[in-house]
Amino acid sequence: MDAGLKRELEAKVYAGERLTREDGVALYDSDDLTWLGRLAHHKRTELNGDRVMFNVNRHLNLTNVCSASCAYCSFQRKPGEKDAYTMRIDEAVRKAKEMEDEQLTELHIVNGLHPTLPWRYYPKVLRELKAALPTVKLKCFTATEVQWFEKISGLSADEILDELMDAGLESLTGGGAEIFDWEVRQHIVDHACHWEDWSRIHALAHRKGMKTPATMLYGHIEEPRHRVDHVLRLRELQDETGGFAVFIPLRYQHDFVDSADGKIRNRIQARTTMASPAESLKTFAVSRLLFDNVPHVKNFWVMHGLSVAQLSLNFGVDDLDGSVVEYKITHDADSYGTPNTMHRDDLLHLIWDAGFQPVERDTRYNVVREYDKAPSLAERRAEPQQVWA
Repeated sequence: MDAGLKRELEAKVYAGERLTREDGVALYDSDDLTWLGRLAHHKRTELNGDRVMFNVNRHLNLTNVCSASCAYCSFQRKPGEKDAYTMRIDEAVRKAKEMEDEQLTELHIVNGLHPTLPWRYYPKVLRELKAALPTVKLKCFTATEVQWFEKISGLSADEILDELMDAGLESLTGGGAEIFDWEVRQHIVDHACHWEDWSRIHALAHRKGMKTPATMLYGHIEEPRHRVDHVLRLRELQDETGGFAVFIPLRYQHDFVDSADGKIRNRIQARTTMASPAESLKTFAVSRLLFDNVPHVKNFWVMHGLSVAQLSLNFGVDDLDGSVVEYKITHDADSYGTPNTMHRDDLLHLIWDAGFQPVERDTRYNVVREYDKAPSLAERRAEPQQVWA
């Protein structure tokens, strides 16, 4: 990067000026990862100090049966395939209650677009989950699913969200975003929910008082300019609604092992290379610098690995999700070793080991509990430390 441009960008960041589309592309062009990290860490420290938030949650995927066949997806199955499944409501409740003793605070539910499940199944399962775990917040369904519910029910998104909220819905999830630019999106997505509907549904949820996450699937066929465009669309929507609590860059996964039938369902992996750790750290940093009106940036450690998760805390990230327990959407694709479950103590030590203060939160980013600050470097060096692979 030209030294003058570098000084100009740094001055804008430290002055708190909003970065432009051209600035975002220039940041991605920089090969000075340490410099990018310093700028992003300055921004996250201004917003959140040395605190790192986490939650104790459980992911549930009620069904992997899906009418879409998105090019990157290893999770979806068609009706009748050997390992296609759809949970009974009592099964979903039983799985959720398995973590009751760990003071679970959130259930995170996303699913395939099931071609025959009736709309009424979805509010019913929320009501049963809420009755079984009344203190647990329900973060459920992507905007893509809500649009699917419109199709199968004949109701509007407004009516659908009202009924889901009456059944206990606290927040939508951020999925279904992928990359919004049609230049890329037309090659990776096989459903009808694109930027216009995704933004419409999240804006509606914000008007109803929800705080929702926003995501971006990166590291496949997109270019850095598409990532910048994605963030700026979300930033503009955030200016209007103020409803995004967190931004979550999600690392695209190759379909290394499909454990049940040996099929490779990812149709674009032959022409893609997964993002390296350095590219992931750059994406977190640039996202933090561009997305100046969202309070938090999250690393979903399942998609990045625990070591990169720790490093990302110095590249703009201030939130690690979460205990998770089971995340089939990623683990149906990769085999590179992230665990299924991180318990509260695991997350605490992961954050302390990186030199930050853990803060447990709920779905709306209210503080549940603040923990001690990280021990000093001298204290940590005094005894052997666990290495997070």
